[in-house]
Amino acid sequence: MNDEIVRTEKLKKYYRLGENTVKALDGVDFSVKEREFVSIIGRSGSGKSTLLHMIGGLDVPTSGEVYVGGKRLSGMKRDQLAVFRRRKVGFIFQSYNLVPDLNVYENVVLPVELDGKRADRRFVSEILELLRLEEKREALPGTLSGGQQQRVAIARAVASKPSLILADEPTGNLDTASGHDVMGLLKVAAKHFQQTVILITHDNDIAQMADRIVHIEDGRIVESGVERSGKAGGFYAGK
Repeated sequence: MNDEIVRTEKLKKYYRLGENTVKALDGVDFSVKEREFVSIIGRSGSGKSTLLHMIGGLDVPTSGEVYVGGKRLSGMKRDQLAVFRRRKVGFIFQSYNLVPDLNVYENVVLPVELDGKRADRRFVSEILELLRLEEKREALPGTLSGGQQQRVAIARAVASKPSLILADEPTGNLDTASGHDVMGLLKVAAKHFQQTVILITHDNDIAQMADRIVHIEDGRIVESGVERSGKAGGFYAGK
């Protein structure tokens, strides 16, 4: 598939827990097309966070392969993986992970500057305006609401112009109204900047906002997703 940005093949992640083997991922075949917005839904312990971490190069599989943008992650050395994460992937976490002593603008451009680059100020201003943060650019995180802090985290993920955004329960610390507001803005930003989003959640209402929903249970994909636009999804369920 020439417009495929993510693919996993027979992906497994096993842990030893005392005398038992925990199969966090148990042979997952999964793919995502460029500019898709996909939600992965499952209960706590279903394997959804493990899958996201594998796609983002934050963890190493027991066996199987992960391809992002046609590149096999297992073929990369540690320093190559670090560069891959900085330049190709934007991460959004439940806990925001903002630096408390930096203002909104400084938090947003931090990953770009850590990569030794100069931030595109016009691009950042466009992101802040789109996410309704322009008037908060000088504010410190501690003065913002939870929803505003999560919008800053979205802006930070988008600012380095990655092709892939990975969002790990981004609405988990927010009330329902704020969560839906943040999700709406994430979807708008991703579409505006032509980025692919993979979102994990246990909230069915949040999952419904994606183009396609994938269900995971006990480390296996249990239901294949169909794009909500009616097109065939770029996904197949592993056996």
